[in-house]
Amino acid sequence: MIPYESQLQYQIPSHVAFALVEDIGSGDITAQLIPIEEQITATVISRENAVLCGQAWVEEVFNQLDDSIKLTWFAKDGENLVPDTPFLQLSGNARSILTGERCALNFLQTLSYTATITREYANIVRGTGLTLLDTRKTIPGLRLAQKYAVAIGGKEGGAKNHRLGLYDAFLIKENHIMAAGSIHNAIKKAKQIAPGKNIEVETETMDEVSQAVAAGADIIMLDNFTIEMMKEAVASYGKKVKFEASGNMTRETLLDVAKTNVDFISIGALTKHVQAIDMSLRVTKE
Repeated sequence: MIPYESQLQYQIPSHVAFALVEDIGSGDITAQLIPIEEQITATVISRENAVLCGQAWVEEVFNQLDDSIKLTWFAKDGENLVPDTPFLQLSGNARSILTGERCALNFLQTLSYTATITREYANIVRGTGLTLLDTRKTIPGLRLAQKYAVAIGGKEGGAKNHRLGLYDAFLIKENHIMAAGSIHNAIKKAKQIAPGKNIEVETETMDEVSQAVAAGADIIMLDNFTIEMMKEAVASYGKKVKFEASGNMTRETLLDVAKTNVDFISIGALTKHVQAIDMSLRVTKE
């Protein structure tokens, strides 16, 4: 169970309702070409290897459009999809299935991409003891959906969610430090405002790392540090705080960063580089 599951279940119907109104508007005029009583069966495939994510959104699309549509899943969220192999079958009214097709696939292919790239990145660092983290760089209004996709992609280990928003942990960045006067002042104030909340501080130099450790930070973000600087920070203070590496992380650099013994790597690209798995719905019979 994910900690925000109840919150997410509340959001899914509104996500879907908005998307359906956006797509259908005053009515699906193309679907009206089909006899109103026409019944079909259709299957959904992925054209590439992927991690499935987004079942709840697909089910909600057809629940809102036509709850007589029968959905039969051959895979669950978090399972690997094989190209050109059906993982979902839909049976029922042709108009309803074809009207909901694009909306359902938009959710499915986008969330499945995030789950897939998360699984790929997590596999690179698996066994190193390091954990990948997502960020708040998300599509407005769909943060929990994207966070869920990261959690699904990382459920085999190696990746998990960072803070959900501005309310559940402190992340003190350069602008906060400038406004507060110093790292010490910012951390002192944070402990007064919300005792017990994790306090993370973004640093750009070893001097700032030293200040953050002295002031009592729980986690220190090493922003765009070199590999050698990361090693130095961990060697100097690794027994006192946890370290998170951040900044332009790629498939090629992940393992080298993991070998510095930092505790976390945060990757904005998991959610801000929005792409989609190539998926297709095919009518198989009447």
